[in-house]
Amino acid sequence: MLGLEVPLQSNAFFAVLNQAFPRHRPDPRISTRILSGLARARAIESSCLALSWQKMNMCAPNSYHYGAVIDACAKTGMWKMALQLFNDMLQNELQPNPITCSAAISACEKGSGWEAGLQLFGSMVPSTVELDAITCSAAISACEKAGEWQRALEIFSQMAHGRVELDTISFSSALSAYEKGCEWE
Repeated sequence: MLGLEVPLQSNAFFAVLNQAFPRHRPDPRISTRILSGLARARAIESSCLALSWQKMNMCAPNSYHYGAVIDACAKTGMWKMALQLFNDMLQNELQPNPITCSAAISACEKGSGWEAGLQLFGSMVPSTVELDAITCSAAISACEKAGEWQRALEIFSQMAHGRVELDTISFSSALSAYEKGCEWE
């Protein structure tokens, strides 16, 4: 179950989920709402249990479900768990989207796993996942944390010359990375 120990309370948690969902195939929209709520509460363990429950009850999680849990990992800096979930999503043949990628990169950046975040970003460039300003800004922030201001500016330049729209966050992230890496003249 996603590499987590199953706590004794998991049976009680599963009982609550059984009550929340109808006996027939669970509605994925309800799953998304539950997982998003758990993510907002930063309840990583419960989020992972809910994903496992879905698998056990023949309601395969989709990329939005994984994205909600990966986002919770980002909020708590649990970058290794975020990458584990991201890889689990890929193993289940789910197509990542910019939201799941941004959340995974952000988790790496916030949890001192910036190298893994940049590696994930680098793997997105030739893939079918379309880059967006949020994903690029997350990668630039990871560069900033690592003191890799040249790489941050390289990503920013790719955005400017590519089809990714520059926004205030990307400008701010790039300037902050540069400021931390160099002295203003």
